[in-house]
Amino acid sequence: METKIDSRRMGKIRRRCGFHNGIEVDASGSRGGLCLAWRGDISIRLQSYSKNHIDVLIEDEERGKNWRFTGFYGSPYSNKEESWNLLRYLSNASELPWMVCGDFNEILYGAEKQGGLPREEGRMEAFRTVLEDCTLRDLGFSGRWFTWERGNLPETNIRERLDRGVAMDDWISLFPNFQVRHMSHSFSDHCPLLITTKQEDKRRFAKEFQFEAWWVLEESFYSEVKKIWGMAKGDVLSKMESLKKGLTIWADKMKKNRKGRKMALISKLGSLEESERNDENLLELVDTKIQLNFEIEKDERYWEQRARVNWLKFGDKNTAFFHKQATQK
Repeated sequence: METKIDSRRMGKIRRRCGFHNGIEVDASGSRGGLCLAWRGDISIRLQSYSKNHIDVLIEDEERGKNWRFTGFYGSPYSNKEESWNLLRYLSNASELPWMVCGDFNEILYGAEKQGGLPREEGRMEAFRTVLEDCTLRDLGFSGRWFTWERGNLPETNIRERLDRGVAMDDWISLFPNFQVRHMSHSFSDHCPLLITTKQEDKRRFAKEFQFEAWWVLEESFYSEVKKIWGMAKGDVLSKMESLKKGLTIWADKMKKNRKGRKMALISKLGSLEESERNDENLLELVDTKIQLNFEIEKDERYWEQRARVNWLKFGDKNTAFFHKQATQK
C-alpha cells in the first residue's frame, strides 16, 4: 500500500509541474522512486525499468531515427557492482544511439570531489571501466563544477560531481549541438542537469488572446480589470478589445517581474556556489535558497492551477466574467 501512495504522489507532482505524460517507478520503502516525464506528442515507448533505471525508446520523427534514453540512479553504497552490471546489461539491450543521464552516485576522478575523505581509487576505476565497457562517453558540462553538496559549515562541507550525462558516439553524432548545463538549485542537495539537443529557435509568433487561470491568483488582477474597463471608451466591443490588450500587457509585466526576481536570485546563488566556503558564504547561501524557494512556490501554484483545473469549468467562469463586464456598460 505504501508504494502505491508514493507512485500517486510522484504523478501528482509531475502534473503540477505541467508534465501530463510520464512513467513512475514506485519507491523501495519510504524513500526513492523514479519518474520520467515529458510534454507534447513525443512518441516514447517504455523498454524496461527497475528501482535504479527507466529505459525508453524515443521515436524521433524530426530526424527520422529512433534513439534510447535511460534515466539512471546508481547505488549510494560503496559496493556498486549491482549498479554497474545493470548498466552493462542495458548496453546490450539495443544497438540504437543511446544516452544515459542521472545520479550515478560516483565520481570518475579525484578532482570531482572537494572536502571529506578522498575517494578510493578502486571505486573510481570501476566507474571508468563500466563506461568504457558500455562505450559511453562523459558529455561534459557548463556551469558550476559540482552537482552535489552537503554541510553548512566549512569544516563539514563536501561537494562532488555525482550527476552527469553520458552517451555513445552515434548519439553524439545524432545531436552534435547538444549541451549539458549544471543549474543552480535551492531545494535539494543535488543540482538539476539541463540537457539541450539543439539550438533554440528564438523566433516569436503572434498568438491569440487567452484568459489564463493564474491571473485570478494575483492580488492586483481585479483592480486592474476595473481600471482598464473604466478608462476604455466606445461601445462594448471596443471596451472588450481594450480589456484584452490591457490584460495582456499587465500579464506580461507580472511574468517579467516574477521572472526577474527569480533570475536575480538564481544568479546570486550561482555566484555564491562558485565561491569558497566559509561561515559568511554558507549563511548567505542558505538565506538565498530560502528566498528562491518562496519564488519557486509561486511557480508551483501556477503549474498546479494549469494542471489540475478543468478548463471547461474555467471556460464557463471566464465567459460569465466577461459577460458581467459587458453588462456594466
